[in-house]
Amino acid sequence: MDLLHPQLAAFAAVLEEGSFEGAAQRLSVTSSAISQRVKALEDRLGQALVVRQLPCRPTPAGERLLRRVRPMQVLEDEAMADFLPASDAAVRAIPIAINADSLQTWVLEGLARLHHAHGYLFDVRVGDQDHTQEMLRDGTVLGAVTGQSKPIQGCNVDSLGSMRYHAIASPAFAKRHFSDGLTAQALAAAPLIVFDRKDDLQWRFIRRISKARIAPPVHHLPTSTGFVEAAALGLGWCLAPETLISSALSSKRVVMLEAGRWLDVPLYWQYAAVRSETLEHVGRALYQAATGALRR
Repeated sequence: MDLLHPQLAAFAAVLEEGSFEGAAQRLSVTSSAISQRVKALEDRLGQALVVRQLPCRPTPAGERLLRRVRPMQVLEDEAMADFLPASDAAVRAIPIAINADSLQTWVLEGLARLHHAHGYLFDVRVGDQDHTQEMLRDGTVLGAVTGQSKPIQGCNVDSLGSMRYHAIASPAFAKRHFSDGLTAQALAAAPLIVFDRKDDLQWRFIRRISKARIAPPVHHLPTSTGFVEAAALGLGWCLAPETLISSALSSKRVVMLEAGRWLDVPLYWQYAAVRSETLEHVGRALYQAATGALRR
């Protein structure tokens, strides 16, 4: 049973599932019915809402509408839970965006606590901390762990703390490339490991040390835990969260290139500004989980 208008429910399901067929299966109707509902909604609003390709994605107007519908969904679930027995209440996954390093280090503890206490399910989207806010802006998620302190329209923001990153490499790599320290010449020649083409942490660290235009050879390696292993194997140097490198440091598989230099990245929880028990619980659990991993 849905309290949302069937047209809105169909619109959201198409974007969540990525196709009209997937939405039809989830809502137990035909694909034709889903198509008719979305088309009727577009006619009512006078704008196209869905780009009909695989996977389906929202148009700019669809993004604006989805940002409104997402909070309505979580409030609908809370309202239904007030009137239905727990065994009959449908459990909808809560869409949230998390940066990869947080997911690998401290977030899972908070999600597990929420699941055990409230039975929540999660639809976690992963992105760089400077870009998870985009998923909140386009309506893909209800909340995001982000590096952006300024809330987007219709959202609240809470500080979680700062994740500290250290520059690391294998002992042999450090001796070969950085025997004279983190000089501009050494940084320009030493292979660098970067998460993806949106990741600018390493570049920010380099700019702090050298004002020179540097274009080192780069590995793109989209795995947080793999960063430490790749550095230990001598693939290159990189920045990694202090909570991920302790074991490799203890075993001397990696070394800090300069222990007195690091990069602190502030993290924030941004979420839809609605009076929702669910979002309150999620925010509180994330804050508690961040307490032991991030610096205040």
